[in-house]
Amino acid sequence: MPDGLRSVDEHLAAILAEIEPLSDFQQPLIEALDLASAEQVSSPINLPRFDNSAMDGYAVYAADVATASDESPVKLPVVGQIGAGQPGRVAKLAPGTAVKIMTGAPMPSGADCVVPYEWTDRGAREVWIANAAWEGQHVRYAGEDVATGDLLIEPGTQLGPRHLGLLASVGKAGIRVRPRPRVLIVSTGSELRDPGSELEPDSIFDGNSYLLAAAVKRAGGVPSRIGALSDDATAFVGALDNKLTRVDAVVSSGGISMGDFDVVKEALSPLGTVWFGGVAMQPGKPQGFGHLTSGGAGDRKVPYFALPGNPVSAYISFEVFVRPALRRMMGVTPEVRPPATARLTHDIKSPYGRRQFLRGAVTLGPDGLTHAQVEPVGGPASHLLGDLAASDCLIDVPETALSLHAGQQVSVIRLDHG
Repeated sequence: MPDGLRSVDEHLAAILAEIEPLSDFQQPLIEALDLASAEQVSSPINLPRFDNSAMDGYAVYAADVATASDESPVKLPVVGQIGAGQPGRVAKLAPGTAVKIMTGAPMPSGADCVVPYEWTDRGAREVWIANAAWEGQHVRYAGEDVATGDLLIEPGTQLGPRHLGLLASVGKAGIRVRPRPRVLIVSTGSELRDPGSELEPDSIFDGNSYLLAAAVKRAGGVPSRIGALSDDATAFVGALDNKLTRVDAVVSSGGISMGDFDVVKEALSPLGTVWFGGVAMQPGKPQGFGHLTSGGAGDRKVPYFALPGNPVSAYISFEVFVRPALRRMMGVTPEVRPPATARLTHDIKSPYGRRQFLRGAVTLGPDGLTHAQVEPVGGPASHLLGDLAASDCLIDVPETALSLHAGQQVSVIRLDHG
């Protein structure tokens, strides 16, 4: 890469090589929602557990009603009734008879279909059936959904309501999962003020810590904010020291460029455990990553992500580098967003040797992403937060591209998907 810069892929690989999944623990099912499974789960039972009726009606032999019609209905004696979970089950049905059966009730041995009430006169002692039935009609067979031993959940699966419903249905009351990472968010800059406070002529509101805290929460983590820290290295280190024992990662923005008041580099470079350098990307060239050692028992190594101070640079850096790392901590796969493509609506230019992440807005085609278009939103400058808020994707332009033309297929990162 030019100027001794790391490529985006090299920097991401260096980060992920230092990230380990958090220790797993057992959770009740409802508390496992959105967490990642740390175990492989196979079904201990069949679903359905037994052959059962899919309708309210009559269990019969299909051969007995093969000629039934409105003009020539078939009459069968009714020998009993079977309700779901009710006693008095008819274990075996003789040919030439019927048994009233409710949805979910076990099929009696011998019966091979269910005639729904709508095709009958709903008789109690005998029933007239006005339509022919076929073998297997309205019968749910044991194991047709899930068979004993079938793989249900793989490690890394982020558990949604459907997964939890399936696990409960096979009798699992809990599952081993990995926790949400606790992430400390730090903004640096003596000019920063909290929203809602008064601004001096040379001060600005701290939007970065809210932007990054929300991004952590959206990624599945648990964010906590430190109010904006001034450009004082001693105060910066002290603020971190007080928090490290209670977090799993730290994300800071600002203080890592080439200025005289870059407090993060000043405070952490002497430790030798945090790398600071350039990544061949736009926006987001200045980056830092390493670890800090927490005090207390264990002296854990806490991953530290030092992001640029411009808001767009900070957010894109989070998406490209921090989000995959947090997903690895959670044990979620895949760690990066699935790739997507779309056709450009306008020409764009890009600096050679820099992987550019332009803001964009995707319009889906009538058949979804197959014919999606993406429109660049705003310019490439790293302070244009309004354009970032108006976008829903990043247009991923490779380092070797100087220009791309309207109509070309480009790679896009869907920010609210995956």
